Amino acid sequence: MKRGKKYQDSVKLLEKGKLYDPAEGFDLVCQMAKAKFDETVELHVKLGVDSRHADQQVRGAVVLPNGTGRKVRTLVFAKDAKADEALAAGSDFVGGEELIPRIQNDGWFDYDIVIATPDMMGVVGRLGKILGPKGLMPNPKAGTVTPDVARAVAEAKAGKIEYRLDKSNIIHCPIGKASFGSEKISENFNVLMSAIIKAKPAAAKGQYIKSCYLASTMGPAVRLNVAKLG
Repeated sequence: MKRGKKYQDSVKLLEKGKLYDPAEGFDLVCQMAKAKFDETVELHVKLGVDSRHADQQVRGAVVLPNGTGRKVRTLVFAKDAKADEALAAGSDFVGGEELIPRIQNDGWFDYDIVIATPDMMGVVGRLGKILGPKGLMPNPKAGTVTPDVARAVAEAKAGKIEYRLDKSNIIHCPIGKASFGSEKISENFNVLMSAIIKAKPAAAKGQYIKSCYLASTMGPAVRLNVAKLG
């Protein structure tokens, strides 16, 4: 695939084969984000585990201290007092069973995170085949199945992200916008990496963090030195 001039100019800033210390990598990624829009900076971490085994799963959620830089829309499945709490906390959408046909039949996805109280999971479970593939299915490990919906909404709005392995044993997560600058990107990176390292399965053998790349939406990837990351 032919790359544009801005991308090619950015590649020239990279030293082939070099593993960058995180601080230098943060500076480079922000410097190479040259699109007309505020590019998202993503972290891609390959782990030395096998996601096919239940005892080697790595999954969780963490609130980034500086958020992700994007507005997050929440949908909460709750009723009665809990529905009122979700609305008071600023959730964009709150409802129950009446939302099922809207999602199933009308393909309604005007939200980024789905939260549910435990007693509503029987209803939400019917949407598993629709929400699951989109990464929207509420999950206790991610804190999106909880009786404390007000807190879940507040954390989602503040920049809570979920991390989990894909089929290639890689975690992909946004850690901010290029406009954040290296200091805020660094703070978000450190919080997320600490959570991933803490989530290391007991069954994981050998090197846990195999590789770690940073990249902006339109920019080239910067490979970080993982020797000190665990």
